[in-house]
This record gives sequence, structure tokens and C-alpha cells, in this order.
Amino acid sequence: MSSSTSPTVDRAFRAALYETGDTALDTGASLLAADPSADAELERRGEEFVAVAWRRGWQPADVVRLVRRDLDEAHVRLLASLIRAHARQDRPRGRRWAAQMEELTAEAPPRTDRFSHATTVLELYRLLLRLPALDPLQEPPRGRQPHSDSRTLTRIRALLAKAEATGYPEEAEALTAKAQELMARHSVDEALLDARAPAPDAPGACRIGVEPPYEQAKAVLLDAVADANHCRAVWNEPFCFSTVVGFEADLEAVELLYTSLLVQAQTAMTRAEAAQRAAGRKRTKSFRQSFLAAYAHRIGTRLTTAAETQRTDDLLPVLATRDLAVTAATDRMFPQTVTTRLRGITDEAGWTEGAEAANRARVNSRPRLP
Repeated sequence: MSSSTSPTVDRAFRAALYETGDTALDTGASLLAADPSADAELERRGEEFVAVAWRRGWQPADVVRLVRRDLDEAHVRLLASLIRAHARQDRPRGRRWAAQMEELTAEAPPRTDRFSHATTVLELYRLLLRLPALDPLQEPPRGRQPHSDSRTLTRIRALLAKAEATGYPEEAEALTAKAQELMARHSVDEALLDARAPAPDAPGACRIGVEPPYEQAKAVLLDAVADANHCRAVWNEPFCFSTVVGFEADLEAVELLYTSLLVQAQTAMTRAEAAQRAAGRKRTKSFRQSFLAAYAHRIGTRLTTAAETQRTDDLLPVLATRDLAVTAATDRMFPQTVTTRLRGITDEAGWTEGAEAANRARVNSRPRLP
């Protein structure tokens, strides 16, 4: 990081970024508030913090997720402003990166008094300064896209959006089942085309947010969706995401289905809680934790069963080759992993309701390819 041209910024950083406690923060904020001429340098240094985060393997959505968890919306808006400013001089970084940039908060940071604004800036910079290094994620080379027509994924998105929006559980179940059927066909079609004309690609990876509350159950659900779609998921609990490793078409399918199933799980849980309250039974955190854990467990069982129907004799060699490549890539990225056991599963009613909600989410298998 280059040195500052503002003595005020240097003094404020020494006071606030490398010490802890409100007194240190107040000292730095007071210095900045008293010197408007330091504003431009302060913003430039923020862009440098963003650049360092990218070099350490972080992506826009990762940092925004962490800032939203640990700070508040004013810090998120300030971060989004810095990321957009840095992007003007940054290199192109791929489709997923571009999509994350488009989702950044568009509103400018609220302008308050100078001391309050300086405090917000220093709180954000203190977090950015302490970001550890992550394994960088590589996107497919420019111009390399999945073989199959993108209209398939457009249809999948539309089905899942309808499943999330409908107020009728039976319709949501049928729409989700149809979406997973299309995902299975899409994945197998990609594998067959690669077998006939191998493409110069390899498994990639993406990060998907797994945020509190009930993050353990959500991580289990994402793992189940990833496994059923020929991917592997590795959960990073401290930073609220899982890294999913797989081929490009399968990664996109995992993102779509996990998001939809999570929305539907929340809807089903709200409905179940309302029914429990109407019957005079108080629902608790343990009910919700047990509900989502059972939902994730049962969804995993059903998706695994459905995925097995795709592994016909003629496809086994192709799918096995891709599975081996994904496993090898995961092992290279994460040579040391541990298994986490779900905690807090103590509410029998919550477990029963969650399993029943998952049972209603039928997953049909695709017709056998000729």
C-alpha cells in the first residue's frame, strides 16, 4: 500500500486502526473531522484497502456480507461506494464478479456530521485491514461458456421464481420438482457434450452466502444441493459462506436451487409456526433450528435419490470422470477439512414439521436420454 500524502490521515490511522477501543476510534475520528483537506486522501486510502482485499482473494459479495453482519447499513453503503470507485481502474474479473458489482447498494452513504462520518469510515477500514487471505477463485477463461443453450437456465430461473412467489404449497412443489428435473438434464447434457468434444476447462468454484440465524442447517442444505448436482461444498462458518466447487453449469444450478429451497423453507417454517401458535403451543428458537435441520436432511435424501436416477449405465463413465475432477479440485483447494455436527436439534415438533415440509418438495427424475 502506498504511503499517504496527508499527515492527518496517517495520525488518524495510527490512533484508530491499529488500536482497539472507543477512545482510539474517537481520537482518530476527531483528527479527521477537524481537517476537511484530508477527505480526498481518506477516500483514496479506502480504495487501496479494497484493492488489497481483492488481492487477498475476497470478492465484493464476501466483503459486503461480512460488513453487513458486523457493522451496519451506513458502512455497507460506504463500502459499495469505495468498490465502485475502485472498479473504474480495476481489470475485468469475470461474469460472477460483474453480477456481484451490479448488486451493490446504489444509494450513497448518508452524510452526517463530520465526526460521525469519520467514525464510520474508520470502523469500516479497521475491518478491511483485518481481513485474512482466502483461496482465490478462478472463473472460466473469457469466452468459455457452457455448451448448452442459456435458455435452459432461463427456464430454470423462471420456474424457481414462480415457486418462491406462489402461495400454494402444491404448486411450489411441482415447480421446484420441474426445475430440478431440468437441472439434472442440463448437467448430463453438459457432461455428454464434454465427453464427445472435450473442452479446455476444469472445475471452478464460487462462494455462496450461508448467514445466521440457523447457519448450520443452511450449510447442510447447501451441501445436499451441491452434492446432488455433481459439486462439493465446503463451509467457512466465521465468514458466513460456503465455497462450492464444480463445473460451471452445475455451479449455476446449485446457486439457483439452493436460493429457491431456502426461500421455500422459510415460508414453510412460518406457516408451521403459525399453526403451532394457533394450537396454543409456543414456538422457540429450538423449533426453528430443528425444523430447518430436518428440512435440510430430508431434502438431501430426496435429491440424492433423484440424482442416482441420472446415473444410467451409459452415463456412469462420463459422470464418474467429472466427479473425480471435482473431488480432486476440492482437495487441492481445501487439503484440511473437518466434519461439523449439527447442534441444538432438540424440538421433536420442529423436526417432524421440517421433514414433512421437505417430503412435500417432490423431485422428479428426468426421462432417460436416448
